[in-house]
Amino acid sequence: MSQTVGDFFWHRLHDWGVHTIFGYPGDGVNGLLGALQRTNGQFRFVQVRHEEMAAFMACAHAK
Repeated sequence: MSQTVGDFFWHRLHDWGVHTIFGYPGDGVNGLLGALQRTNGQFRFVQVRHEEMAAFMACAHAK
């Protein structure tokens, strides 16, 4: 199977040391979330109820 953009995206984030992802699933990111499932648990996905909360949580987590 060839590598998708989503597969490359998660591989690059892993190379950069990112292990926790905050997000809100929806039609626009289904390809990324499908690729996330293929990473075999390398990332922790924290689902939020609003996309702005994901941004706030990511900023706080990075500090």
